[in-house]
Amino acid sequence: MRAALATLAADADHENEDFAAAAPGAAVLLDGAGVAGAETGCSHGVAWFSATLGGLLLGGVTSRPTRPLTDCLGDAIDCVRRLHEGTCDLVHRASPTSTVVAVRVGAEVVEYLVLGDSSLLLADKGGAVTAVSDRRLDEVGRQLRGPLDSLATGTPEHARALAEYRDALTGRRNRPDGFWIAGPDSSAAEHAFSGTLSRSALASVTLLSDGATRLVDRFELASWHEALGVIGSSGPEELIRSVRAAEADDPDGRRWPRGKAHDDATVLHWMLA
Repeated sequence: MRAALATLAADADHENEDFAAAAPGAAVLLDGAGVAGAETGCSHGVAWFSATLGGLLLGGVTSRPTRPLTDCLGDAIDCVRRLHEGTCDLVHRASPTSTVVAVRVGAEVVEYLVLGDSSLLLADKGGAVTAVSDRRLDEVGRQLRGPLDSLATGTPEHARALAEYRDALTGRRNRPDGFWIAGPDSSAAEHAFSGTLSRSALASVTLLSDGATRLVDRFELASWHEALGVIGSSGPEELIRSVRAAEADDPDGRRWPRGKAHDDATVLHWMLA
């Protein structure tokens, strides 16, 4: 098995809040969620949260091979909570959260978990590509972001609308009428999308943060199959370069409305054959 990883922060002055890692038999990708420069109630920060949760999750997935991935995620969330509940305000509305993608590869089966708006591509040996994506955040976002999408990215008006949108989105977090994401409450793990596939049928698994999937699910400049083709032929860095090139062609978000002109982008591609 061979793994290739590429990650790029939104800009040079921005700390990368994505985290991805692989170990024998497992891989994880997390996309930390927060508001740059805003109070979160956590003294450690979003990048610390996603990296700490990701490291603990990867350890749990590999060290307890029979434990379900949802339980491994719940365990990791509880552990992170214990690490900083004595120093941080974990009931703060903007307390750090993170999407999660996890994969465990055994001798016979491949297990997966997806929570939040990161994605997993499953490529079978016949060439078909299946995307596992949690669209609940997108669905809530579409209900709330009308005023935001009418404004040019980077303007003061856009910044004010973005703050209002994020505040409204936070009110729908980890609720049945909203979306689910990893945060202080381990019960969110129970709402992840998960499944099991035959290992013999799969050629590769690819974990992507939403900053890397923009080419497909926001810009609609490629299909999942085409995006995976770029990764397979030229490496995950090339997919991220393609995303950045598209973003550069639309710097103010008029063609493709979005909260940020650029986002952290991470791709972890794992060949199983």
